[in-house]
Amino acid sequence: QVQLVESGGGSVQAGGSLRLSCAAAQYKYSRNCMGWFRQAAGKEREGVAAIDTGSGSTYYADSVKGRFTISQDNAKTTVYLQMNSLKPEDTAMYYCAAGTVSWARCLPAPVYEYNGWGQGTQVTVSS
Repeated sequence: QVQLVESGGGSVQAGGSLRLSCAAAQYKYSRNCMGWFRQAAGKEREGVAAIDTGSGSTYYADSVKGRFTISQDNAKTTVYLQMNSLKPEDTAMYYCAAGTVSWARCLPAPVYEYNGWGQGTQVTVSS
């Protein structure tokens, strides 16, 4: 049973924007972090952005700082990823994740710290 549901992926030209959403209302496990990960063809899954659901602190991979923004709604049941100034290298399957991360920060943190995953949404950026 999928409890994290992503939406908002698609195809866009370089320089464009997309907004991803992750509905987590059905996710019943405890979590202190929610994040967005991505996996490009032939590459390992990497953390892109994460948010501490309690404090609201946000964390970003260096490759997306200044371009991507993660946020959550007031009910803390939906997490968003606003992606601006998209580049072809941002092309990947994007996954929403939730977990009780034992590290000091939600990112960087190992993938295994996140134990709830959505099915993914494809983002394709053309040059």
